[in-house]
Amino acid sequence: MTILSNLIGGIGLGSIYAIIALGYTMVYGIAKMLNFAHGDVIMVGGYLCFITASSLGWHPVPAVLLAITGCTLLGITVERLAYKPLRSAPSLAVLITAIGVSYFLQNAALLLWGSDTKIFPNFFTFGGERGVSLFDGQLNIAYVSMITVAACLVIMLALTAFTGRTKMGKAMRAVSEDKGAAQLMGIDVNFTISMTFAIGSGLAAVAGGLVCSTYPTLIPTTGSMPGIKAFTAAVFGGIGSIPGALLGGLLLGIIEIFARAYISTELSDAIVFGVLIVVLLVRPTGLLGKQLREKV
Repeated sequence: MTILSNLIGGIGLGSIYAIIALGYTMVYGIAKMLNFAHGDVIMVGGYLCFITASSLGWHPVPAVLLAITGCTLLGITVERLAYKPLRSAPSLAVLITAIGVSYFLQNAALLLWGSDTKIFPNFFTFGGERGVSLFDGQLNIAYVSMITVAACLVIMLALTAFTGRTKMGKAMRAVSEDKGAAQLMGIDVNFTISMTFAIGSGLAAVAGGLVCSTYPTLIPTTGSMPGIKAFTAAVFGGIGSIPGALLGGLLLGIIEIFARAYISTELSDAIVFGVLIVVLLVRPTGLLGKQLREKV
């Protein structure tokens, strides 16, 4: 039962990484840039959920919806003010700007909400219970884990359908292939990239609520480590690939939980990143990434 319990915990944690990684992979796949401020958008989403649920007493559903709206607007604003002027700049300039935006959001959170640790309310209790007990209590599955896995699958299927069947989704794929050609065909590249940031930031708000529900402490750097690990998951699965983000997130979560349980809690993060290094040495594009050849 211990192995099964760890496997379920790994899938739950991996689902959180997968949701965050979907934001990374969409922005990179379409805008060809790494938004390292994505983890801090997760933190903002967690704070918005905390304020509306704890201070204002809102139900979790409208609290999460408000967080999605706030993070979506934040993502659009950041893209317009910080990244759009650098659309033709070298990738290093964009990377440095992303790090600067990350520090700005962290320090803004310090000014607004302070540096003290806040205890996040448990959204997922039903009838006073936090989970389901099976096999005479030998196996416990938390409600937050079940909801996280379900949310991850629904989001992945919705994004796959959106990018494959809708007009905006097809425009995003066209911009991903060739921005210049897409613009010549009448696609508004700037609007398409802004929509990509909006969707990625909305997903970050969902992830923020799930991260804080799973690990109920909230500080201005809450999203940093999950954000880094989710980026690792995106690279692991093949950044730019939606199924790759799901696969990378799930595998990373399972590896981390089993490393904590059977090797060392202190070394679990090192083991996770070590596995990534091995995978990239064997397959640089990630598990589901595709090798692209450019004609020169």
